[in-house]
Amino acid sequence: MPLLAYREKHILSAQQLRKLSEHKYSCTSASLLDPLLQPWWNWLVAQTPLWLAPNLITIVGLIVNVVTTLILICYSPNGVDAPPRWTCLLCALGLFIYQSLDSIDGKQARRTNTSSPLGELFDHGCDSISTVFVAVSACISCQLGHYPNWLFFQCFCAIALFYCAHWQTYVSGTMRFGRIDVTEAQFSIIAIHLVSAVLGPEIWLTKIPIVGLSWNYTILIFITFGYTLNIINFLKMFTEGGSGKNGSTVAGTSVLSPSIPLTLVVLPALMIAHKSPQNIFTEHASVYIMAFGMVAAKVTNKLVIAHMTKSEMDYLDWSLLGPALLFLNQYFNCIVPEIWLLWFTLIWGTQDLLRYCAQVCLEICQHLRIDLFRIPYTPKGGTPHPATASVSSQSNFGSSADKNGGTAHRKSKSKPH
Repeated sequence: MPLLAYREKHILSAQQLRKLSEHKYSCTSASLLDPLLQPWWNWLVAQTPLWLAPNLITIVGLIVNVVTTLILICYSPNGVDAPPRWTCLLCALGLFIYQSLDSIDGKQARRTNTSSPLGELFDHGCDSISTVFVAVSACISCQLGHYPNWLFFQCFCAIALFYCAHWQTYVSGTMRFGRIDVTEAQFSIIAIHLVSAVLGPEIWLTKIPIVGLSWNYTILIFITFGYTLNIINFLKMFTEGGSGKNGSTVAGTSVLSPSIPLTLVVLPALMIAHKSPQNIFTEHASVYIMAFGMVAAKVTNKLVIAHMTKSEMDYLDWSLLGPALLFLNQYFNCIVPEIWLLWFTLIWGTQDLLRYCAQVCLEICQHLRIDLFRIPYTPKGGTPHPATASVSSQSNFGSSADKNGGTAHRKSKSKPH
C-alpha cells in the first residue's frame, strides 16, 4: 500500500547515506544584491540565540511565507478579484521574513558549529515549496488572473527554473547564481506587493500613457527578461558538459536524464489546463498551481538528493498519481468532476511530499546522529554531542549570500527569477 510505503522500507540506501556524508556544498555567485544585504544578514544572525537550530530558522520562515500567501489566496483564488491591500502588505512582510531567515540559516549553522549535509537538503526542500507560493502570490498581487495564459506561463516557469537550477547542479556539481537571480527576484516581488498595498492591486490594470499597455504587462516583460537570463545560464551547461565521466552528471548518468521527471509534471499540467472542458485552470488557478507545484517540489527534492548522494534519479513517483487521474478523467470525458480530482491532487501531493521529506530527514538524522530541530546542549566541561552537528544545518542556501570567506550560501535559485 503506497501510503505505508515509507514506513516499510528505507528511501535512502546505505551507499547513498555514505555518499551524503561525504558531500561538500559548492556554489558560485555573481548576485548584485547579496553583497549589499550582507550587513543586514550579519546583524540579524548576531541577534539570533545560539540555542536556535538553523533548520528551525528555515522552517519558521517557510511557514510565515506560506501562511501569508494562503491569506492572499483566500481573497483572490483565481487572481482576478482584487485582494485587500493589507493582504498584499502581509505577503511583502512574509516574503521579507522568509528571505532574511533563509539567508542566515547557513550563518547560524557555522556560528554554532552544526553544519551538515542535512541542512543543505532541508533548505533546498523548503525553497522548493516556497517557490510555488511566491510565484502564486506575485501573480495574484499584480492581477495576472485576467490573463490566464500569462499566469500559467509565469508560475510554471518559476517552478521549472527552480528545478533547472538543481538540474545544472546535478550536472556540474556546483550551484551557480547569476547577477539577477534569487535575491533580486525576491525583492522585486516584495516591491510588487508593496505597490499593490499602497496603490491598490487595481493599479496594475491601468494603462501606461502613450504605450497603451497595462502596468502588469510591464512586470511580465521584466520577469520574462529575468527568466531568459536564467535559461541562457542553464543552457551553458550543455556546452560545458558535466563533471562526471565523459561529460556526464555527478552520478555518471546522461545530462538529459533529469528532463524526464520535469516533463512528467509540466507537460500534463499544460495539457490538462488546455483541454479542460470545465476550465479547471481558469476557474481555480491557485489550487491548480499549488497542486502541480507540490508534485514539482517532490521531484525537485528527489533531484537534490540524487545530486548530494551522486546517485541516479528515479523517474516515476507516486506524487504523479493526481496528474495521471486528471489526465485519464479528461480522456474518459470527465466522468468525475475535475475540481474533485484537482483537490485530490493537491491533498495527495502535499501529504506525499511531507511524508517523503520527513522520512528522508529521519534517515539522515539517524545516520549522522544528529537532531533536526535541536542543538544539543553541552554543559561546561561536558563532552560535545557526537557531531555536534546537530541539526540542521544548513549548508547555506538561502542566498548565495553567506559567502564571507568563501563558503557560499545555498538559496535555490529559481524562485521566480
